[in-house]
Order: sequence, then C-alpha cells, then structure tokens
Amino acid sequence: MIKQIDIVTPCYNEMDCVALFYNEVFNILSAMDDYTFTVYYVDDGSIDDTLKEIKKLTDMHGENKVKFISFSRNFGKEAAIYAGLKATTGDIVVLMDADLQHPPSMLPSMLNVIEEGFDSCATHRKQRRGESLLRTIFSKGFYRLFNTISNIKINASATDFRMMTRKMVDAVISLGERERFTKGLFQWVGFETKLIVCESVPRVAGTSKWRFGSLFGYAINGITAFSTAPLRLATLIGFLFFLTGIAFMIYMIIGALFLGRSGAGFVTNIVLHLSIGGIIIMLLGIIGEYIARIYSETKGRPIYIVRDSNLDRENI
Repeated sequence: MIKQIDIVTPCYNEMDCVALFYNEVFNILSAMDDYTFTVYYVDDGSIDDTLKEIKKLTDMHGENKVKFISFSRNFGKEAAIYAGLKATTGDIVVLMDADLQHPPSMLPSMLNVIEEGFDSCATHRKQRRGESLLRTIFSKGFYRLFNTISNIKINASATDFRMMTRKMVDAVISLGERERFTKGLFQWVGFETKLIVCESVPRVAGTSKWRFGSLFGYAINGITAFSTAPLRLATLIGFLFFLTGIAFMIYMIIGALFLGRSGAGFVTNIVLHLSIGGIIIMLLGIIGEYIARIYSETKGRPIYIVRDSNLDRENI
C-alpha cells in the first residue's frame, strides 16, 4: 500500500529557495516506491516573488505535487504552520523550512522511525552553527526557564523539522487557540516521539527572518501559553513585600518607643518607593500579558486570512 506524505513548508520571502527545496525533496522521495508526496507551501504574506515562484512549480509539476496557500499579509510562522497542517490529508505529515536547513536527505531515516511504530520523529541539533552568541544564550536560557516552570518539557536544541502520523497532526490542529506555540503543542498532545540528530547546515539562499524582538515575543508567548508560574510568582512577591512592610513597621515602632530612634530618612523613603513601585509595575506587566492573551482569544479573529490558494476552500 502506497502512503501519502504531505510536506508543510512555511515561506516568507523565500523566492530563491522554493524551487531548490522542491527539487531536493523530489530527488529523495521519488526514488521511494512505497510513498508518494505533495509539498504544501504556505506563503506567509511575502513581499517578494515567493508566490510567483510557487505557482511556477505548480504549473511545472501539477497540483497533485505542489499545493499552496497564500496569506493576505504576514501572520507569522505559527499561523503558517497551523494552516499547512490543517490543509494536509496525507498518512504522514512533515514540517520543514524552505531554506534547506532541514535536510531532505534525512527523510528516509525519519520514515524508518515512523515505520517502527512511533507517532512522531523530531529532530534536534548538537551545535547551533551560524547563530550569534546572544541568540544562543537567550535560546538556551528560555528553554531552561520554560522547562522549569512548565509541566511539559522541550529539548533546548529541538528544531521545527518533524515528521508525524495523521492521528498526531489531527490532535495538534484540534487545538483551536489563536496564540499558538507549536513546539509546546507537539509536546502537550503527547504521542510517542523519537528524537534524532539533525546536523546544522547553512541556508541555501536569503537570510533568517527572525530578529531578537520577534524571538523575545515568541518566548513570552510560549511561557504564557503553558505556565501560570509567573502569576504565582507575582502573588508570592506581593506577599513577601507585605511581610517586609509589616516587619519594617514593627521595627520602626519599637525603635521610636524604646530606643529613641527618629523616623526613616528621606533617602530611605525614596529607595523604598522606587523599589516597591518598580516591583508593582513589573507584576502588573506579568498580569497584563495573561490578560492580553484572554483578550486576543475572546475576540475570535481567525488565525490567518487566505488571499490565494489552489486548495478547495473547505480545506483551508
């Protein structure tokens, strides 16, 4: 029985990569008799000729081999991943980047893992080549913090390169939250996963679209999506400051009544006001992040809007 492999590929300004990516995938999978494949390109509102290049591939290879969804604007990689996974119908689904940093040569090994009975084959890198020191430190620090305060665990070197069975994909897309953190969702739904090493390779063209500000927002989204520990921390800090205030008040009263000390000086008051005010503002910010998530979810806006596609509307 021939199995269908659907490959989901989010794209943002990847006009130089999409054809190279398809050719590499074709060279690998076309030699495997037990499988047929379709590439699902998700154009995340690119402002270059990415969509035009994808349409060229569709004309060249046919809609059975190349399908695409094009967003009305840039909604972000998480939205593109969700749209791609939702559109697939195959027995096996693969999530890959278009820049070939996720080597198609690993697909046969990943298929072997799935055939062993695993529901997912995830990849991780031994080394983070091509990344700045600041980004590496920030990334490792985020995953260490996330794994500490969340009840799900994510490998700090995990990549988005993953192969899944149909039932796992269906479970992931059944989670309808709008502010998505897919790496966390993959872990949350469970299923048996095997981790294999993916060697870091340079992009074939273009530059990374991730910036430090985007990564920071992504990290905040991940933490607020899978942990309420910051809210509990806010409560704890508030309680500790309350106890500190009570203790300081008792100290001042005893000093004034029995030791003849005068009240606290001007500098002490300023320091106390600034420190307590700063803590209060920080705690309000933590609470605000969670309120913002509630606000975003209750508005009920779609995760993405499709401008163009060669799929049936009911599938997107």
